[in-house]
Amino acid sequence: MQNALRSICIVGGGTAGWMAATLLSSVLRGSGVQISVVESADIPTIGVGESTVPSIMDFIQASQINLKDFIQATSASFKLGIRFDDWLLPGERFFHPFGRTGKDINGFEFYQAWLKSRADGSDAAWLDYSPGAVMAQQQRFMLRPKQPQNWVQASYAQALHLDAVLVARFLRELCQKRGVQRIEATVDKVELDQRVFIHALILDNGTRLKSDFFIDCTGFKGLLIEQSLQTGYQDWSDYLPCNRAVTIQTENVAPPAPYTVATAHDAGWRWTIPLQHRSGNGYVFASQFCSDDQALDTLLSQVSGKRLNEPRVIPFVTGKRKKIWHNNCLALGLASGFLEPLESTAIHLVYKTLVHFIKHFPDRDFDADNTQSFNQKIDQDYQEIRDFIILHYCTSKRQDSDFWRWCQTMPVPDTLREKLRVFQQRGQLEHTPGQFFSSDSWYAILEGMQLRPQKYHPLLDAFNTQDLARILNDNRQQILSQVQKMPSHDDYLQAHCPAR
Repeated sequence: MQNALRSICIVGGGTAGWMAATLLSSVLRGSGVQISVVESADIPTIGVGESTVPSIMDFIQASQINLKDFIQATSASFKLGIRFDDWLLPGERFFHPFGRTGKDINGFEFYQAWLKSRADGSDAAWLDYSPGAVMAQQQRFMLRPKQPQNWVQASYAQALHLDAVLVARFLRELCQKRGVQRIEATVDKVELDQRVFIHALILDNGTRLKSDFFIDCTGFKGLLIEQSLQTGYQDWSDYLPCNRAVTIQTENVAPPAPYTVATAHDAGWRWTIPLQHRSGNGYVFASQFCSDDQALDTLLSQVSGKRLNEPRVIPFVTGKRKKIWHNNCLALGLASGFLEPLESTAIHLVYKTLVHFIKHFPDRDFDADNTQSFNQKIDQDYQEIRDFIILHYCTSKRQDSDFWRWCQTMPVPDTLREKLRVFQQRGQLEHTPGQFFSSDSWYAILEGMQLRPQKYHPLLDAFNTQDLARILNDNRQQILSQVQKMPSHDDYLQAHCPAR
């Protein structure tokens, strides 16, 4: 192609910057495109994206990374889902598993068959039919086989808990072996041309760096996308008022569990992310309902194990850039936007943004329709995740603090309001192409929040009650049989991929 890109400059390292360099160095191998990363030694990684979703496994595969090497180098543990404590009411808990729940019956979605079975008198819980949930409950694990032998093995999915600093280090070393140029410097000035495209960067070492395309991984400040190109920010604080997080790392006091724990508190929620060598902890809170000191006291009173670092307070504004790709600049990671880490989607959004970018990969003509199509797709991804996170708040029955009382009457986007209205009528959820959270994920939260539809699908009444009960009972037994053959999560880690 005569007008092909010749160079891509990534500004900022950290998880987002080195993920971009890693995936692009794999996809663009042999293309002649030169990739460089400008990284300052003085700017630390924020490192809050330490819990992931199953797309991390797709990133590892697409980037041609050896999974065992990656896990050992990043002290990672496996993750089967998220346990939500005290969200519905204090003392109540539920689980959001990765993968499928149940097995569709005669063309009908399993959720509908389960609703029918409950109406027929069954007391089996929704998650009794989730292999991932049963594995998590029993703290058992094995990597899902590439060629599953049965529906149980095919139905669960895994993600990772990982050390963000070690991830950036691992990916940086890998990229440099692949020929990615690392420039240790800070950007002093950004030069724009008459089209308001980025022409060059002036670095603090005096270098003038030109490139065809730039990827902004400079965190919340958005040095290129916002400070230079001024694309603007869509603020979603009206929907999601949490705007600060306080974080701390602690020693493990028990073997790492194969799931993240999200515990609701008076002004937000607290995460626990167990890695092989330590645990990550944080309290995400709304400053209008809680001071930094109160948040820190809450966090420190709840964590177990010796503290390994000083607490950090991280302010943020929930939302996204109005344009994540503008002219010859793509924003990635915190530079593109921030949705609180309740469903561990930060690293997923980095990967998904890169996947969209590769599908819409530009030449030096920078076709405006191509860029617009990209922005529409990533906007939909952000909106979907935003609505899914809001679901956890707007369905809570807690009224024991000002924050949770606010949630009782909180604003809900029309997109989510309509989805809930249709669900409450007959338990159906529209699934759109490209959607990340499956219907099973929505059902897990809705059931955890004790929201059930008024009716099930009327054609389910054609099922023989005894036959349906037998099929569902067999499904549960098959799950238990498979899970009981698995090793414990800790035994699996120690046998196959202990941290180095």
